[in-house]
Amino acid sequence: MTGEGSHDFARVRRIVKTDEFSSVFRLRPVQKTAHFVLYTRPNDLPHARLGVVAAKRFAPRAVTRNTIKRITRELFRTTPLPGIDCIVRLARPVNAKDGPATTAALKTLLRTELARLFASQAPRPRKPAPAPAPDSSGRQPS
Repeated sequence: MTGEGSHDFARVRRIVKTDEFSSVFRLRPVQKTAHFVLYTRPNDLPHARLGVVAAKRFAPRAVTRNTIKRITRELFRTTPLPGIDCIVRLARPVNAKDGPATTAALKTLLRTELARLFASQAPRPRKPAPAPAPDSSGRQPS
């Protein structure tokens, strides 16, 4: 099972190798939010692939890091994306060790930021080309 054309998160939809991460990181960030940075690179596959980097220094608790990854994967699965490799990197601290690991407000904030990142990469519907204007004789040009 390749997972193509479905809303799963099979291995073919993940960026797992170090050199794959490196090739995407070499490019400039596409978009930034308050806590995340999105890197993308076109791939030759019929589907998008995802990598998530949540460093311990920005999310000291494993519960928080796992929540970030879970929300990211969920939004990735449900957002239609073209054939690109996406890496979402946590770039700023989301909470400290002295507060709660996750809260409803934190989850809502993360979901909003990540949805904005993925929406920026979704394929845009193309506008139909305007019909050519008839010439002076009233005929449509061919």
